[in-house]
Amino acid sequence: MSVLYKRVALIGLGLIASSMSLAMRRAGVAGEITGYARSVETRNIARDLGLVDHVCESAADAVKDADLVILAVPVGAMGAVMQDIAPALKKGAVVSDVGSVKKDIFASVLPHLPEGVEFIGTHPMAGTEHSGPTSGFAELFDNRWCLIVPTETSSDAEILRLETFWQALGANTKHMDADHHDLVCAVVSHTPHLIAYTMVGVADDLSRVTDQEVIEFSAAGFRDFTRIAASDPTMWRDVFLSNKEATLEILGRFTEELFALQRAIRQGDGDHLHEYFTRTRAIRRGIVEAGQDTDAPNFGRNTKPS
Repeated sequence: MSVLYKRVALIGLGLIASSMSLAMRRAGVAGEITGYARSVETRNIARDLGLVDHVCESAADAVKDADLVILAVPVGAMGAVMQDIAPALKKGAVVSDVGSVKKDIFASVLPHLPEGVEFIGTHPMAGTEHSGPTSGFAELFDNRWCLIVPTETSSDAEILRLETFWQALGANTKHMDADHHDLVCAVVSHTPHLIAYTMVGVADDLSRVTDQEVIEFSAAGFRDFTRIAASDPTMWRDVFLSNKEATLEILGRFTEELFALQRAIRQGDGDHLHEYFTRTRAIRRGIVEAGQDTDAPNFGRNTKPS
């Protein structure tokens, strides 16, 4: 693969950005990579790791002469960061993001976009519960989906170049508009995270009166809830506040389904429960067949102590 962008700037150096840097180097699609993080500690760690070619002391310095700028900061910080870097962007640059909502990001970022600079939203549907510059790995995006969400003014040529870039990082790509993106993510990501946070919170309340038995005897189902609920709290706070309408819509549907299951259990309606679980089992099989997980025991996860 040839170089697609001579200079790429990463604003934010957490899991996604660090993985992008490693994947860019693996693919050879970036001539030079600069980076900036608000935390001095994070910048120092990135320098020690050699995570990017140049760790800068300001976001404006990082984006100077960059052909592609990736905003990898919490959703709630996108607008302020864009306002900060706008004067330093060169004409012809492309700014993108890796946030899991799009309507709110577009509303906060686009008013600060300088003339001659394009914005194209992206969302890699990949991640772990870990965060920070030490958590990245080049294979994070392999065979995962990256959603490409153009704005009304995004050019076809730059959309194609950015899509090719993400494919070089290992991702499958699909185009969506912002409204549809936010609804889809509310179903497959945002609401499941909220339910996981809630379930772990309920268990925490219960554990206070059961001498930690809920924690000590956690089976795989609850353990996987805790894995999701360990995700970055700042990021997820911003996600729920930024994708409020879609998340509340899906939560409403979830509540209706939950009430129906409560009624079936109360009434002893085994047929309804069996039919429901059969349908949901088929969805799980579809995820495995699509290569987005494995049917190995324990979903292929390593259970040995580290």
